Amino acid sequence: MVYVEYALSSPHRPERAFDRLTRWEDHSVPFTRIRRTPEGFTARTGLGPLAFDDPMVIARWEPGRRVELIKRGRVVRGWAVIEVAPDGEGSRVVWREELGVPGMPGVLLRGPSRWMVRHLVRRLVG
Repeated sequence: MVYVEYALSSPHRPERAFDRLTRWEDHSVPFTRIRRTPEGFTARTGLGPLAFDDPMVIARWEPGRRVELIKRGRVVRGWAVIEVAPDGEGSRVVWREELGVPGMPGVLLRGPSRWMVRHLVRRLVG
């Protein structure tokens, strides 16, 4: 398992930042599509038949403040917590995540995971 934490001061007010961070369809990365489910959402990554699903369950929802996700996939497992708090005219965003891929050493996940979280948060609310 790899732990990633990223914090950012955003110019967006907390409600706006939270809305942008929880618009799951905007979380897509290359070769990944997001689909909402009754429990949360599923990210499908791959090309054609070479793909896997990464289902995520919303375990806790505090509108405008905090969301907790549990990754329940066979390929990607773990959790994520996204928190938003007032910070002057904008907000402070903290994204914490722990994830693992069975059989893959954490050292191989650490760099790409950090980059993806940092890139996603900056793109959505930076």
